[in-house]
Amino acid sequence: MSSSRQKPLALVGLDIGGTKTHAMAWSGGTRLAEAKSGSANVQNVSVETAKANIAEVFAALGAGHIDRVVAGAGGIDTEADAGFLRSLIAVHAPDAEILVVHDTRLVLAAGHASTGMAVILGTGSAAWGVNAEGKEGRAGGWGYLLGDEASGYWMGREAVRHTLREFNRGLAPGELGRRVLAANRVSSPDELIALFHGDTDRRYWAQQSPLVFEALATGDPDSAVIVGEAVEHVCQMLSDLSALLETQGPVIIGGGLGMHQPVYQEMLRHALGDMGLIEIRFLVLDPVEGTKFISDHSPMPATTA
Repeated sequence: MSSSRQKPLALVGLDIGGTKTHAMAWSGGTRLAEAKSGSANVQNVSVETAKANIAEVFAALGAGHIDRVVAGAGGIDTEADAGFLRSLIAVHAPDAEILVVHDTRLVLAAGHASTGMAVILGTGSAAWGVNAEGKEGRAGGWGYLLGDEASGYWMGREAVRHTLREFNRGLAPGELGRRVLAANRVSSPDELIALFHGDTDRRYWAQQSPLVFEALATGDPDSAVIVGEAVEHVCQMLSDLSALLETQGPVIIGGGLGMHQPVYQEMLRHALGDMGLIEIRFLVLDPVEGTKFISDHSPMPATTA
């Protein structure tokens, strides 16, 4: 984390994910400060927690006067959603123009693309795109109760389900099941039921998604099924979006799973290539970097969602 208290900040960018809030500040094109805190997404945390985490990053940035704020967050589906988040941010940037967008837009922008399709594969999942005519569309991103297939939470939940299915069939836990039991410090799969419905949250289970890939590396068949199904879900999202926008890409994939699981990347690249989506990029920059691209290439009305 770094900060500057001497210069006004031309732009503050916020990437508000399901697990963390990542902030950066620029002045005159130079990045001056960076800060991180817990999630400020009210779909994941309480309003009070969201307020506290937003306050934490702004305090860490050391911001004085701020000209603009670009914030990307999951669950920005309506102007009311955008307006509520904007009100939380405005407390710390009262004179700034504030643009609130769905976080998938940050992925596309961080890939330095003005058109194409962006996919987030993190705690949740969603796809969004815009074509050369300016038509926008999305697929998925409905939240964990309605979807979020192929996400970290979905993979963590599927790992538990496969472990329980083996148990119900009278089978000993396989490679994935043993890893799930060990990670959760339980001795029997049926103990996972109460744990899953107890005090654990989506982030807890999303953080267990690497277990699937660790087991997959050993040849575990249950893990292969889960990852294969995840790839199919991503392909379906992009098939729907590609048809709606009449575009073939580029496709830019971000989120923790999308950026840091090479096997997942290779399987996605192959499957999407079979669909005719050839230009596939996996994000290498943090999505918050996309806020500067958006600010540089977009008008900034204060009420845009």
